[in-house]
Amino acid sequence: MVAPISRNQALGAAIAAYLLWGFLPPFLAALKPAVPTEILAHRIVWSFVLVLLVLACMRSRWDWLRSQVFTRAALPSLVAAACLIGTNWLVYIWAVNNQHVVEASLGYFINPLVNVLFGVLLFRERLSRGARVGGAIVLLGVVIISAGNWQGLWVSLTLAFSFGLYGVVKKRSTLTALQGLLIESAFLTPLALPYLLWLGPQGQFGTTATMTTMLILAGAVTAIPLWFFAVAAPRLQFGVLGVLQYLAPSIQFLLGITLFGEQVNLTYWIGLIGVWVGSAIYLAMTIRGNEAPAVDEPA
Repeated sequence: MVAPISRNQALGAAIAAYLLWGFLPPFLAALKPAVPTEILAHRIVWSFVLVLLVLACMRSRWDWLRSQVFTRAALPSLVAAACLIGTNWLVYIWAVNNQHVVEASLGYFINPLVNVLFGVLLFRERLSRGARVGGAIVLLGVVIISAGNWQGLWVSLTLAFSFGLYGVVKKRSTLTALQGLLIESAFLTPLALPYLLWLGPQGQFGTTATMTTMLILAGAVTAIPLWFFAVAAPRLQFGVLGVLQYLAPSIQFLLGITLFGEQVNLTYWIGLIGVWVGSAIYLAMTIRGNEAPAVDEPA
């Protein structure tokens, strides 16, 4: 009999998930000279293989495929989710391998507020005055950043909005995190696998034992933090997850300016401080119990 998971264990799982997501850039950078499309294809294929094996080892029942996937109502949403998460992964990988880690971290700083925007526009969710003030400050920060750094802003906005739309599509899904990852990677594998076969010896797979192992591990790097998050999310308050979700982009930002040596000018700092202050105000209003933040899994 499996022992129930305590709140402290769930908290540890959540912290582990966000730490793994935060330290993902060095792993992706180590996969160079593999191009972003090759890294993405391996991430898709090996995620599918790993999650399939995990669910098989868990002796998971598969009747959910018929009732929750292959239906006229569910299938279009799941295909859309696969396309959105594939786009998100590709842009993130490209950003890391092209010295845009700081812009990528900004995307995940503003993503919770993008989720709020979709909640208001699409689901008629209501916000307190304090939450609206926080959102306005974040928007002002993004405008300031765009004034002096518009070339890389597309990375931040693409990551924030692709993941926000992914959350919208997934809102009505009844699949677990692992089931969702299995289906999304299954829909993308028919595109990824032929691409890898076509790439053949021109790709990095098989060039060295280290590179081959790391490309295979791209699946584990995707699935393991998602599994940690799936364990933690039902057992923790949204306010706790709301605080922890800023851990990953904070780590990514610090890695960008230290390990990757990316330069951040004064305009960017001013705008980024606006994003931080606005996010803190919104989060404070959330923790006070007025709203629950929209919390999704990062890339």
